[in-house]
Amino acid sequence: MKNKKIYPWVVVSLLWGVAFLNYLDRQMLATMKQSMMVNFAELDSAANFGRLMAIFLWIYAFMSPVSGLIADRINRKMLIVGSLFVWSAVTLLMGYATSFNQLYILRGIMGVSEAFYMPAGLALIVDYHQGKTRSLAVGIHMTGIYLGQAFGGFGSMSATNFTWQTTFHGFGLIGIIYSLILILFLKEKRNDENEKHVEGTFLQEFSTAIKGMGTLLRSVSFWVILFYFAAPSFPGWAAKNWLPTLISSTLHIKMDYAGPLATITLSLSSLIGVVLGGYISDRWVQRNLRGRMYTSSIGLGLTIPSLLLLGLGGSIVPIIIGAIGFGLGFGIFDVNNMPILCQFASPRHRATGYGLMNLVGISSGAFITTLLGEAADSGSLGKDFAILSIVVLAAIVLLLGVLRPKYINKTADD
Repeated sequence: MKNKKIYPWVVVSLLWGVAFLNYLDRQMLATMKQSMMVNFAELDSAANFGRLMAIFLWIYAFMSPVSGLIADRINRKMLIVGSLFVWSAVTLLMGYATSFNQLYILRGIMGVSEAFYMPAGLALIVDYHQGKTRSLAVGIHMTGIYLGQAFGGFGSMSATNFTWQTTFHGFGLIGIIYSLILILFLKEKRNDENEKHVEGTFLQEFSTAIKGMGTLLRSVSFWVILFYFAAPSFPGWAAKNWLPTLISSTLHIKMDYAGPLATITLSLSSLIGVVLGGYISDRWVQRNLRGRMYTSSIGLGLTIPSLLLLGLGGSIVPIIIGAIGFGLGFGIFDVNNMPILCQFASPRHRATGYGLMNLVGISSGAFITTLLGEAADSGSLGKDFAILSIVVLAAIVLLLGVLRPKYINKTADD
């Protein structure tokens, strides 16, 4: 089964389920705040809620380079299975939490475990999909991320109709069962060249991994990619963690409605964006080596007016248009990050590279999540959303002004 043409798409479908649970489990907390406030008085403060969301991001960020280094050296299948099992168990345990400190600690552990998935999962997909199907395969996988984010918006409804504890228990159990399914059906793939780099003693492997990171960090192009990935993470994570609150406060509606409205609108438009962006990118890069960059930049360009509508719209029509535009544009951008990296990094450094990208991107998200918690308490949340469009514009200018790829797919270090 592993060698058939259909199996690369089986891998995408299997990892789609992991991506779905990855974002569902982390996102549903953002919409269950009001239900949980009955048991956790600390959540009445937006600043405390921002801290709770940010601890996940900070730990996720700083674990991402470690997870990337490990994914480039060991069996990625088992890394993916272990990551899913642990974060699902943590989700289950969150349903038993009785204090804010317990939630805080469990949220931090979730950050550790979830950090191991994306570098390994994306590196496995791009190894199975070369050239003409790479961005599309990544895009289909990422629809799982956005649907997970969308369904996370129903956390508030589930908590209202059942309990927040039952919601955590149910989705945690689903993830644990799915990790057992992956053991049976997911297969590792490394070519002969890469196999040579995953053998040796622990010290040899550690030394080789650090050298690989050094190879990336000596590249000006990689630093540009890092900034380009990080800058849109400010509004990206702001939307994921604070758009429900922004809609609820601006439109004066309950979080039971604001949560699904925000996450579904944003996520479904992002879902369309990743498929569209992947399809266009795979074709454009065959005619122009900068095709993936152009596609990604067009997507980011769409987010700039969308952020202004979200932050300054003040009524339901501009906010919904802004959410749709932001989701569509961000999806087109998001799907091309790993394929762009593949034009500058060899296969044995891609998980490491994506781990470093996650470090800077999610650190940006953690910073902005905490900052917007204070903004929500002071009433300036909408204005701060609009200001973030400036950072996005700077990222587009830097990417198009500096990066000049030499390959559609880099296969070895120069």
